[in-house]
Amino acid sequence: MSPSKPKLGLLLPTRGLLLGPTPPQNAELILRLAQQAEAAGLDSVWVGDSLTAKPRLEPLTALAAVAARTQRVRLGTSVLLMALRHPVLLAQTLATVDLISQGRLVIAAGVGGAFNDEQRQEWDNAGVRAARRTSRMEEMVRVIKGLGSGGPVTHQGKHFQLSDLEMQPTPVQQGGVPILLACHWRFHRPGEGSVGEAQVQRAASLGDGLISISDTPEEYAELVERFDSVAAELGRNPAGMEKVMYLTVNVDPDVPRAREDAERYLTGYYGSNIWGSRWGPFGDSEQVKERLLEYAEAGAQTLVVRLASHEPERQLDIFLDRVAPALQ
Repeated sequence: MSPSKPKLGLLLPTRGLLLGPTPPQNAELILRLAQQAEAAGLDSVWVGDSLTAKPRLEPLTALAAVAARTQRVRLGTSVLLMALRHPVLLAQTLATVDLISQGRLVIAAGVGGAFNDEQRQEWDNAGVRAARRTSRMEEMVRVIKGLGSGGPVTHQGKHFQLSDLEMQPTPVQQGGVPILLACHWRFHRPGEGSVGEAQVQRAASLGDGLISISDTPEEYAELVERFDSVAAELGRNPAGMEKVMYLTVNVDPDVPRAREDAERYLTGYYGSNIWGSRWGPFGDSEQVKERLLEYAEAGAQTLVVRLASHEPERQLDIFLDRVAPALQ
């Protein structure tokens, strides 16, 4: 069971920056929000990832810039679509950002979707077969972890063939940059062939922890319990593996206004409100605090908060003033 007061992280609006009526002329908003989060005592700042399906700033470039403007906060991806990239180039990039940030990088990665035309086209645009993205990502985690530990790496897989490869730089963090893998209990079904069970097995065997999105607190508690059990069966120490929950919130004492604001943002973000009531909470500060604490009690050690609003600075001010103090 996690402590009642988890670590708090902020998702920086690297996609939201592109959703305005005119193209941005700089990324100062992203850097300013990161500095504000650090000054307020938050643990981490995070960025999402997509190439063409949901355009945004390239995540690792953005985190390198944030690293240069901050001193303490951890820098994360939630989540990196790792399989869009090549593992050797990605390993070099991760080590570079870890060096610039003096060991503050953490990668949460996921398989990603191919559920609509835009997502399928995204994989085509990167020259990756969408149907093979899962096995590609699994190979990539092994390669990147090997290179991050100093190598040399020999890997003969379906996707990548490497012989006695060593790379410089290596990450500042001993053993390499931590990699958390996406899991969703709502996809879990009894028996073999469960997507959710496959995700848990992958995260427990290959990752340094897990990240979830859209699970209820009850589902998240089941997820953490199963993850810890599998990790222990594999001889790993689940207590040393980070559990993260990614939430989308809008804080406003006017609950209908909070919902309308969030709905407008999410529709622009995804093209539709894809998960309905699984988002949230949207409402006053007490509702938001209560929901965040429910996830902490369910086992989340880190809560990453996305502010569902086209006014992220206003939302962050409210969140830091009325919500964060109760969780720090």
